[in-house]
Amino acid sequence: MKSIPSDLEIAQSATLKPITEIARQLGIPPEDLELYGKYKAKLPLSLINDDRWKKSKLILVTAMTPTSAGEGKTMTAIGLSEGLNAIGKRTTVVLREPSLGPVFGLKGGAAGGGFSQVIPMEDINLHFTGDFAAVEKANNLLAALIDHDLQRSEGGLGIDPRTVEWKRVMDMNDRALRNIITGLGGRTGGIIRETGFNITAASEIMAILCLANDLGDLREKIANIYIGDAHERGPVRARDLHAQGSVALLLKDAIKPNLVQTLKGFPAIIHGGPFGNIAQGANSIIATRMGLSLSDYVVTEAGFGSDLGAEKFVNIVCGYGGFSPQAMVIVATIRAMKFHGGVRKEELHLPNVAALQNGFANLEKHLENTQIFGVPAVVSLNRFVTDTEEEIKWVMAKCGELGVDVALSEAWEKGGAGAIDLATKVAQAADQFRGKCKPVYDWRMSVVDKIEMIATRIYGAKRVEFLPKAKQHLGKIDRLNLTQLPICMAKTQNSFSDDARKIGRPRDFTITVREIEVAAGAGFLIPITGEMMRMPALPPVPAALGMDISPEGVITGLS
Repeated sequence: MKSIPSDLEIAQSATLKPITEIARQLGIPPEDLELYGKYKAKLPLSLINDDRWKKSKLILVTAMTPTSAGEGKTMTAIGLSEGLNAIGKRTTVVLREPSLGPVFGLKGGAAGGGFSQVIPMEDINLHFTGDFAAVEKANNLLAALIDHDLQRSEGGLGIDPRTVEWKRVMDMNDRALRNIITGLGGRTGGIIRETGFNITAASEIMAILCLANDLGDLREKIANIYIGDAHERGPVRARDLHAQGSVALLLKDAIKPNLVQTLKGFPAIIHGGPFGNIAQGANSIIATRMGLSLSDYVVTEAGFGSDLGAEKFVNIVCGYGGFSPQAMVIVATIRAMKFHGGVRKEELHLPNVAALQNGFANLEKHLENTQIFGVPAVVSLNRFVTDTEEEIKWVMAKCGELGVDVALSEAWEKGGAGAIDLATKVAQAADQFRGKCKPVYDWRMSVVDKIEMIATRIYGAKRVEFLPKAKQHLGKIDRLNLTQLPICMAKTQNSFSDDARKIGRPRDFTITVREIEVAAGAGFLIPITGEMMRMPALPPVPAALGMDISPEGVITGLS
């Protein structure tokens, strides 16, 4: 039996083109690139053309509710972009950067898979051009300035340390840092207080980076960050600490998108990396506009399913970015549908049409959500070798009954050549659509109404329960005059509900909001539901334990 090469082996066997050659495909001269070696480059913001990007087509890739079996959303986005280029559509894929937490934890990297990858894969998954490090340092500089002000006996702002919610961040899963005490070591050690760490991808600085329009807007958003309350003067913002200038200058290079390539040598722009279950889950507005300025079509993705990344893309990212997808792709697999139909992961390779039919309800709800968004959708049915013809035909027929286009994708095995049918159907849908996506709610609605609209319409919940701390936070949001901000729900990605165990399409459930965080700089409110945490833990067997590097510098075990 022929052995199947790993993603890393496929990436390592690829012949990379010089990044200057990739840039030429986009009409970018070499002198406009900021080179990071031979195969990576930063793109200056001057390449964004406000007239050009508004005329190009944007395609959003989302998915059904993810499972531990993996669905291949990033892989599909990359394969689709190669397929579109293959049928003559000048296309760039625009993606988020990987976080080291998932890379060394459970999920793995975010460079695609099989023969639909962006390369150099090792560099992209490991530090890349240093954007995450810059976000981390910017976040922690603000944390240091806050603690410095708390320490000052004279001339400080008089911030009540009990009201400070700003935490430090690091780009790693480390449960031991979720809750800590700082300021130990005597009078010179600072104010003793409880705080903690978030993962870098959950930092408000990351969200700001990805929602900023330019460097000036980035600086202004940083200035708007809510720090806490002073004993005498009320709310304190980062601008009151005069922090926005120094924090912004640490991001002077990170704000520029990164140019790399797909396995077939087509352009790929990668920038930013907010998580989809606790932040907005999309690459930067700047990178999306950059891609649209340089190509006729842009394929991008949003974190997890339509209930998280796609909902936030429509209601937050499009709201601030001023663009709209002309088509959506919902990534689905027969394995995932059988999982949502009650089959254990170890048995997903076995034929089971009955479980498939039960689990299809999950995909159907995601299709309904795209109708709420008002954007045409195409289902990408990613094929696995264990899928039977009977199972494939049933899904294709069921999608046909619902009036939804579906394409059988073999992008993992064949790259863009395996996504030609998908590319053709997606291009047709995007070319025919003349409207814009429809927000799920009006930003001017009350905070409670906006949360309930998301929960009932997009999740299918019966009601929303606000715990005492969340109700207290509603009062604070009103006091801060931030009720008009959009909502960025923090919810498990593994269920429409806030309970990861409720697979399929749960009904008549309650969404429980524990608390509501204020991200005044990024410009949204974050209701925390269920057991969501902003610092993940490592799994029982971390992926890091299977990684190594030889004396010659050859990496193994990275995925």
